[in-house]
Amino acid sequence: MKVEELDVWEKLQKKLTWEQLGQFSGKRILEFGCGSGVMGAHYAEKNTVIGIDPDEQTLFCNTYDGVEQICGDITCLSEYADRSFDIILCHNVLEYASEREEIVKEFQRLLKDGGLLSVLKHNRPGRVMQMAVLLNNFDHANDLLDGRNGAARQYGQISYYEDEELEKWAPGLQIEKVFGMRTFWDLQQDQEIQKEEDWQREMMKLEQRVSDIAEYRNIAFFHHILLRKAK
Repeated sequence: MKVEELDVWEKLQKKLTWEQLGQFSGKRILEFGCGSGVMGAHYAEKNTVIGIDPDEQTLFCNTYDGVEQICGDITCLSEYADRSFDIILCHNVLEYASEREEIVKEFQRLLKDGGLLSVLKHNRPGRVMQMAVLLNNFDHANDLLDGRNGAARQYGQISYYEDEELEKWAPGLQIEKVFGMRTFWDLQQDQEIQKEEDWQREMMKLEQRVSDIAEYRNIAFFHHILLRKAK
């Protein structure tokens, strides 16, 4: 699968994430929970990329030149030596993992000193807004406000966690930047206009502009967190 074949929002989300991460060259990159592999494949031309995912069928259907794809889970991480990677990508994974604290600790071990961890996660306040404004699901909105978890049709229970918990689980990692993502997109209910390239372009520009403004970041559906391992 190529980025152009993704659903419109997922395509723009990938592009927005690449903008926030920047470009790399000569790095060793791990994508944990790589799914379709589009994210890591973007960097494979100029970097060494390893993608790990438990879904063998997804990996089999999406192979990319320059990406070593491994079917597995947290147990695969123990096969790599300390300080094996410059960059680790973990996007929309930890909410669904029962051993997420152990995973983040492994990330800390695997990162080189000064290395970068990119985590994409659900943001509870944004999810409350989604339930109330878009889905008219007031019961679930109240459940989320009360601290309960949610669920995704494809992946099961969403166990929310706060951005700062990543530092708690792995004290050697420090949050360097938090970006908001998907702040306005779904508030536009006209499904047809979302297919128009001019609308997508303007929405992308607006999403980029507010991603680093606290008031909008706080209500975004997702947070993109960049953490740095201490040197």
